[in-house]
Amino acid sequence: MASLQFSDSAFPSGFYTMSHGLEGFSQARLVGQDGVHGLLADLLVHSVGPGDATALAGAHRAAAASDWDEVEQIDHRLFASKLNAEMRTASVRSGHQLADLAAEVLGAGGDAAGVAEYARRVKARTTPGCQPVATAVVYAACGVETEAAVASDLFAFSVSFVGAALRLRLTDHRHAQVVLYEIGTVIEQVAADAARRDIADIGGCAPVADIMSAQHERAEARLFAS
Repeated sequence: MASLQFSDSAFPSGFYTMSHGLEGFSQARLVGQDGVHGLLADLLVHSVGPGDATALAGAHRAAAASDWDEVEQIDHRLFASKLNAEMRTASVRSGHQLADLAAEVLGAGGDAAGVAEYARRVKARTTPGCQPVATAVVYAACGVETEAAVASDLFAFSVSFVGAALRLRLTDHRHAQVVLYEIGTVIEQVAADAARRDIADIGGCAPVADIMSAQHERAEARLFAS
């Protein structure tokens, strides 16, 4: 139930403000309706999976063991792996919002202790507060298993991506649901790979996506923060 709540598109984590690079591709006219699924799958496999998802899996295990120094190390490594300023900024803004709100949602009970510790470190600026790491801490506090936590966050990413496609008029509501259903098999494999990957291997390789993000940073008009 916790993973359903925290991954829901209505949860105010800031995902609504992001296109995850899609707006940059749209501005460059490199993607249309027939390319939304393929681009999403490529980003999951080559960027989000090796990067955010791998960090989430490692941070989840560390948080479950109350190894907060390891959580910080993973947070810093993930932050450093994000090449573009807008991607770093979007990630930490969402992470800070999630950590702050999750502490309130979970209350003062035992479940909130780990979230409160992580939020304290974020406020003290000893750790960046990247969204996947904050998500890992929240899911660990709620008892969600590692691979399920990764899959939930990957689905939240996918819903956000497809939602951006809707607002950019790259798809319609019916096709959006087809894309989300079909991307499920990709999410399953990416989540399994992330759960097995070593923390030292954090960081994807999606150079065109990095270029689109860099161009998006300097766009004259932008609907999304990333």
